Amino acid sequence: MERRSAPAPILLPALRAMLAGSSRRMALGAALSALAVLAGMGLLGLSGWFIAAAAIAGLQVASALAFDVFAPSAGIRLLALGRTAARYGERLVTHDAALAASAQLRERLFRGWAGTGDIRDLLRRPARALFRLTSDLDALESLYLRLLVPAGAALGAAFLGAVVLGIMAPWLGIALGSWVLALGASVAAGLFLRSRLPAVRRALVTERLRAQAVDLVSGQAELVMAGRLAGQCDALQRTDRRLARADRHLHRLDVMGSAVYGVAGSLTAALVLLGVGALVDQGRLGTAGATLALLIALSAMEPFAALRRGALEAGRTWLAAQRLSPHCGGARPSSPPIESAEPGYAITLRQVSVRYPDSPVDALQSIALSLAPGERIAVVGPSGSGKSTLMALAAGELAPRQGTIRSLPHAWLSQRTDLFQDSLRDNLLLANADADDASLWRALGSAGLASEVRGLQAGLDTRLGEGGLGLSGGQARRLALARLLLQPRSLWLLDEPTEGLDALTAADVLARLHALGAGRAWLMATHLRREAALADRLLVLRSGRLEAEFSRGSAGFEAALAALRPD
Repeated sequence: MERRSAPAPILLPALRAMLAGSSRRMALGAALSALAVLAGMGLLGLSGWFIAAAAIAGLQVASALAFDVFAPSAGIRLLALGRTAARYGERLVTHDAALAASAQLRERLFRGWAGTGDIRDLLRRPARALFRLTSDLDALESLYLRLLVPAGAALGAAFLGAVVLGIMAPWLGIALGSWVLALGASVAAGLFLRSRLPAVRRALVTERLRAQAVDLVSGQAELVMAGRLAGQCDALQRTDRRLARADRHLHRLDVMGSAVYGVAGSLTAALVLLGVGALVDQGRLGTAGATLALLIALSAMEPFAALRRGALEAGRTWLAAQRLSPHCGGARPSSPPIESAEPGYAITLRQVSVRYPDSPVDALQSIALSLAPGERIAVVGPSGSGKSTLMALAAGELAPRQGTIRSLPHAWLSQRTDLFQDSLRDNLLLANADADDASLWRALGSAGLASEVRGLQAGLDTRLGEGGLGLSGGQARRLALARLLLQPRSLWLLDEPTEGLDALTAADVLARLHALGAGRAWLMATHLRREAALADRLLVLRSGRLEAEFSRGSAGFEAALAALRPD
């Protein structure tokens, strides 16, 4: 049987990442929360004492005239103002700290994903990636807001209750503090233990429901064609019913916890009433003091009831921390090991094999190639032969299972143009953060996009929509070409650079690549004749193996070129 790791080492990286850089603000927020609770308890107790003492003093004229109403009134006003200020400050500080912690955690998570390559696996399942960035991070935030902060306030309430009643009678203060801590903590722990599995089940079912909903919305046409639309809808409904059952289970636990805390508060008040009654009977405590003790004891249990929500969500928080901790190391992204280029070569691959984690066979097998400076190689082959895998390997996005790669620094033009919801300038600066506007305009001019950008009202400050919305396919490709030119590299990696463009736009982009790439080494993956025609050598890749190699001018080169898809 597989041994499970201890929970603490699994959870600590995510907890440390959440607390890093925000621990002072978090501590201040927890202190303000405890201060607000203590001020509320003091306000309730002092108000009760003042009313009772004033009523008793009013029974006799002499005592009424001697009774000081100003000091208690000032104390009540001070506590009321202090409670309001502490509550307001607590809301500001705790939520600011939680948001700051969430931002830091997201950065660490992105770095962890990029450093291990796990983001490739998540991108194949976007619903899971979305869930990690929303629900799991929210669950970690609730650890602070709904568990740690209320726990600090509850401890403060128990301490204040023990001190106030301890001044009246030490045994009563010790009894109240011990009772409140033991009862409040045991109820919260019991709720956690009983809700952990339902909370985890609810989180997993919610993730499954999201994934199924994404599949239903994005794949309606395919589901209809396959006759599976009704089946997908039924599966979605079944998952929704499972989620409803988990919600009902947690709701019952919530109601039960609320009832238990209510009974515990009443029982605490009853027991303290017996204690202060004995003190009053012995003459050691007056009626006003008994009122103060009773109200303090009654309010000491209330902060523990706020732990109920955190205890119910602790199972989901535990699951989130367990899933995110392996990726929260915060290390900067590290590329697979690519050594410096061999003398006289731009890139060399020596008996390189690659295998994806979920595959039993190699995607590339014993690949060996050398690219000289200024030489252009086009890798051709049918879809699924491993061309994109070879490009990702050369770019350093994949680590070889065996073999070595040595390469010059490169610039990569992938088959997808990744643009972001930002300005044109900021999309260009992704390629070279130090480029000035003059460099950006030169790159746009070389890519054939400068005149069109100058025609825009905001120029380089023009905002793009999500995914580059606002640009045509040809304009987006030219923008990607401009980003390529902003990187002063002598090696270009080109993955189907004109795929999806019309013939005229593709011809223009290829002409510019041909002219601007003079003197640079190219490694290009393609299945288009117009792209491969620019190469000095053709490498034929089939089923993950290099099957043949042809140089320009040979009969094999022309035959391989003719076999490719025409424009």
